[in-house]
Amino acid sequence: QVQLVESGGGLVQPGGSLRLSCAASGFTFSTAAMSWYRQAPGKERELVAAISSVGGRINTNYADSVKGRFTISRDNAKNTVYLEMNSLKPEDTAVYYCRADRLLYRYWGQGTQVTVSS
Repeated sequence: QVQLVESGGGLVQPGGSLRLSCAASGFTFSTAAMSWYRQAPGKERELVAAISSVGGRINTNYADSVKGRFTISRDNAKNTVYLEMNSLKPEDTAVYYCRADRLLYRYWGQGTQVTVSS
């Protein structure tokens, strides 16, 4: 049974930091492309960051709105992907979802709320 369990969300002041984690199970994590998406109220879900491994080389990409502030990483030994978020802004407020893509399959986590407010 595939599971993606996000954690680390919460309430943070503008300029603060959070680290999200997504623990995966039920599939071969090391060969999956992993990504973080977010969805704010009234808006469509959007890609935040993605990480994949091709031929032993790690590839990452980021939404323009988070470049230089967010960092995606993965620990294949722990079957976990992370999203380090710094210099948070109110517009980063959203539910953050972890996604795994492997072969023809796509899996989503249940989401974790991030609220940036003073």
